[in-house]
Amino acid sequence: MLSTCLENVRASSPLVHSITNYVTVNDVANAILAAGASPIMADEPEDAYEITAICNAININIGTLNSRTIESMFRAGKRASELGHATLLDPVGAGASSLRTNTAVNLMKEIKFDVIRGNASEIKTLALGSGKTHGVDADKADAVNDSNLAFMAGFVKDFARNSGAVVALTGAIDIVAEGGKCYAIRNGRAEMGRITGTGCMLSGIMAAFAAANPGNVLEACAAAVCMMGLAGEIGYSNLQNNEGNATYRNRIIDAIYNMTGEILDRGAKYEIIG
Repeated sequence: MLSTCLENVRASSPLVHSITNYVTVNDVANAILAAGASPIMADEPEDAYEITAICNAININIGTLNSRTIESMFRAGKRASELGHATLLDPVGAGASSLRTNTAVNLMKEIKFDVIRGNASEIKTLALGSGKTHGVDADKADAVNDSNLAFMAGFVKDFARNSGAVVALTGAIDIVAEGGKCYAIRNGRAEMGRITGTGCMLSGIMAAFAAANPGNVLEACAAAVCMMGLAGEIGYSNLQNNEGNATYRNRIIDAIYNMTGEILDRGAKYEIIG
């Protein structure tokens, strides 16, 4: 049951180190707290290396790269792998520039990631070693839909098998896979795409779920994706007249905070493929 994965986060409150982008860092911290874990943000290379040692997970997000944060990502990620901590890569905008693409590809070469989460274009770029995105958003041609779901599920499972990570491709239909099994998840609202940072928040939450469920990372990641999408549904239903995307962001975080195992199990919309 997905509820067990959430309950394990609330019981253990893992400390999640996020080297994330400055556009969404506050929202990521608050989403991690709402899920029941604890956030810490450290992106100075020497500080990041030491901070990693006291944490349970690292969330590396390449949304706003510079030479200092790139060094921090490599140093902290390698340290987390050495210590057996949960490691997650969010390759924001991979395919949009050489710097982003090369950084994400090289991080994968040098760090053993437990989880990789991105949109369809980002995952395609990492799987193929090159690609193209529409800024930091997925190209419409890469979108997952009912007609290509089986093909995309197979593609993600192959990438998960080759990378050795649980891979989460998020979009209108989310696919969360390891080599032999995947979840197709249909929670969420299209309006979530009008808020900067819902994907970044999800990555922070997924790192916490992976840390709290070390023997069951696939289901933990599926639970996190279902919870985020369900929070988007609940948050949208709670919007009042004249409220917009700024309030919607807060409603989503509130819905994560108030999520229970029962609500999650009742509201999760998924099917298991293969």
